[in-house]
Amino acid sequence: MVMAANSGGYLFHYWAGLYGGCAHIYAPGGQRGPFAHLPYGIDNGAFAAFDAVREWDEAAFRKLLDWTEAAAIAPLWVAAPDVVTDAKATLDRWDGWAAEIRERGLPAALVVQDGMTPADVRACEPDAVFVGGSTEWKWLWMYRFCDSHPRVHVGRVNGYRPLLRCYDAGVESCDGTGWFRGDQVQVEGLRRFLHEQSEDRVPSPTPLFAGSDDAGQ
Repeated sequence: MVMAANSGGYLFHYWAGLYGGCAHIYAPGGQRGPFAHLPYGIDNGAFAAFDAVREWDEAAFRKLLDWTEAAAIAPLWVAAPDVVTDAKATLDRWDGWAAEIRERGLPAALVVQDGMTPADVRACEPDAVFVGGSTEWKWLWMYRFCDSHPRVHVGRVNGYRPLLRCYDAGVESCDGTGWFRGDQVQVEGLRRFLHEQSEDRVPSPTPLFAGSDDAGQ
């Protein structure tokens, strides 16, 4: 599944019906729906705060948890709050946040950071694994997490070739915020991938190749 963020327009909903494989991801303050035809995941907003060099808003995340708990449709997972670039701090946060998320009847996803291994994941016993971390580390370790856990999500995937990598690895879902920002080549890459996947003819990206599309994370 491709979870498109900031995609409230008709086109993505149309593709969901035409091709399947579409889903939403909601971050604090961005919740809408949810929609019966679009599975969804819950982001914690930590990376957006890190990227914007601002403090993470815990109150906004708890408000999103309240909305999710009351929603008629359950999410695929909730990304437990992590500390971007800090594996130890993320692991230190896990037990408390995972317990709170699960007490609300929601599945908890561990957001893995550079330096984490499948052994760390096994010790945490998450319902899903959310592969974050740096771009280079993410692509290197994605396959290893897929080999060791049945449910893996990959963040910051915004190009056709990165979609192929995720498909090849066997991830359950990925997300991207850049699909509907006006780049027609990029949005056509998403349409092409969804179409090919619907016909079970997505090619393998092996051997991996570099290019401008890969730079889209």
